[in-house]
Amino acid sequence: MIDFSILLYFVVITALPIAELRGGIPFALLSGLGPITAFFIAVVVNSLVFFPVFFGLRFFYEKIFSRWGFVQKLVERTQRNGKPYIEKYGLLGLAVFVAVPLPMTGAWTGSALAWLLGMEWKKSFLSITAGVIVAGLIVTAISLGVLGGLKFLL
Repeated sequence: MIDFSILLYFVVITALPIAELRGGIPFALLSGLGPITAFFIAVVVNSLVFFPVFFGLRFFYEKIFSRWGFVQKLVERTQRNGKPYIEKYGLLGLAVFVAVPLPMTGAWTGSALAWLLGMEWKKSFLSITAGVIVAGLIVTAISLGVLGGLKFLL
């Protein structure tokens, strides 16, 4: 039986920026959640972060920040300067960026980057989800290996 409070902590950790599934999966495994369950929950929760980030940025930009000239110029300049990278690397580049299990390269940053660069949301979501799946596999494998190696201490 899964302890609801542990599951809630796991979901919150996985949904937080910076920690994301890189912090959530090791927490879940240390808390006794199975690796397959931890992986799937982490992927779903971390992928769904896309919607509040992408559409939240869009909403706040359209309603508030677009009225501030310097913000509008910053966004336009970023989109103009990012266009060659989008044309060169596109959705695959976004997926790889999200997949690298390092701080500041997860779904939160990838979603903000997709919005900032003016990428289409449906394709961006699929790309970010692919990156989250790869990151989840990497983090789960590393966590299982490290935890398995440290089992003699526990």
